[in-house]
Amino acid sequence: MSATSIFGARKTKTTALKLLLLTVLLIASLLMLFPFLWMLSTSLRTDVETFKNPMNWIPSSLYFNNYKQVWTAIPFGDYYWNTIKLSVIITVLQVIICSMSAYAFARLKVPFKNAIFLLFMTNMMVPWQSIMVPQFAIVSKLGLYNTHTGYILVQVFSAFGIFLMRQFFLSLPIELNEAARVDGSSEWRIFWRIMMPLAKPGLSTLSIFTFTFIWNDYLAPLIYIHDDKLKTLQLGLQVFRTEHTMDYGLTMAGTVCAILPMVIIFLAGESFFTKGVAFSGMKN
Repeated sequence: MSATSIFGARKTKTTALKLLLLTVLLIASLLMLFPFLWMLSTSLRTDVETFKNPMNWIPSSLYFNNYKQVWTAIPFGDYYWNTIKLSVIITVLQVIICSMSAYAFARLKVPFKNAIFLLFMTNMMVPWQSIMVPQFAIVSKLGLYNTHTGYILVQVFSAFGIFLMRQFFLSLPIELNEAARVDGSSEWRIFWRIMMPLAKPGLSTLSIFTFTFIWNDYLAPLIYIHDDKLKTLQLGLQVFRTEHTMDYGLTMAGTVCAILPMVIIFLAGESFFTKGVAFSGMKN
């Protein structure tokens, strides 16, 4: 068999594998989109049409009144504002705290820093439910129960955020720090003026992860927030569910409104997000 035929056979095999992989990814994408498409379709139906048999993907008539009712039947605007406020504040604080901690672990000569970092990482192995009760007791003793401040304080630390940013700082050349120190720059100046601008992919990744988690968090707000005026979107959507019934059209309409910021944020930071995930595993 000639070299040309061997090369042609290999090329054909590679093309077939690529087509097979593309087909698998396409099917997986459609399966992942199925719940979102059904959610959007249900938000434009009445409850009677939702359970119509046989099921139809496109409603016979678009019922936009669900979107109007979801903003008027409950204080949906207050829930939206509370969620935005908490998500933004916690994201900013967590990014700053995690970045400073990660820089210390990655670049500063701190005694026993590897042992301390290992202790931080053990926090990722402990389920939050196991520390939920003592954490709630501390917040209550501080008089911060049923306040946004109490919820913010329990969310500003993230072991995962420290790990992610540390890996990213380790991927940056150590020569940058050494050159800056030779020029007389302090560690504080090096961190803010050199490391942070170069860490934009990692910061974007951590911001997206944190914002998404806080935006979708249900259990922690349920525990720490009781006043209806302080509730978040995830708690507010439960209004449409009673003991025996559930208004699916309004719930799906509210859910569509709730996920729009997530879609916008991901699309805006998608390139940085991809780079951040790739860089975070380059060094250990």
